[in-house]
Amino acid sequence: MFSLSPIKIMVIVAVVLVLLGPDKLPEVAHKLGSSWRALKRLQERVEAEVREAIPDLPSTGDIARIARSPVNLLNSLADRVDAKEDAEGAKADDVPTYTIDPYEEPSDYQVPTPRPDSAVLPPDPSLN
Repeated sequence: MFSLSPIKIMVIVAVVLVLLGPDKLPEVAHKLGSSWRALKRLQERVEAEVREAIPDLPSTGDIARIARSPVNLLNSLADRVDAKEDAEGAKADDVPTYTIDPYEEPSDYQVPTPRPDSAVLPPDPSLN
């Protein structure tokens, strides 16, 4: 990966000083600064418009933290699911379990009806 050590930065600054010279350096620095400010203003405008369209969007700092470490996001989401499952643990204990005997006649077997509060989802075909 590309890394800038202090020595490399000093070499770049020296090359820029030699190429531009002392008379053009302030002008170029002014142009770079004004371009940077314009870019920041554009970023703030775009972010404000996106936040108007999507008000419950996480903050920019949260998005940057998620982008830097998606594993932490996945861990926090897993912790939320675990906490939710623990809270609903008492409900899950009340659910009867059914076993199917492969040698039993199909006419004797009755398909259990799902509980109305549980969501029954079809299997995901992309997992096969």
